[in-house]
Amino acid sequence: MITIMDAIRSLATGASYTIVDDQINWFSPDITQPTQTEIDAEVARLQAEYEAEQIQAEADKASAVSKLEALGLTDAEIKALSGGL
Repeated sequence: MITIMDAIRSLATGASYTIVDDQINWFSPDITQPTQTEIDAEVARLQAEYEAEQIQAEADKASAVSKLEALGLTDAEIKALSGGL
């Protein structure tokens, strides 16, 4: 799950801040503090990116298993090679 902190790190790399009870205390006057709207949008973007990466990883895994099966490997052999795909 993507957090507010993940979004702030993405939007304002190197910024110093704390979050207490959902209140952001900003300590980096040289870095513009992102608005709540910007943070919310970045959380959504990062979450979508993460989910897409997970879906791609599962598709890649299924493709690899399919190719190994096409080469004649058994399920047991595929598991032995892959550590339990």
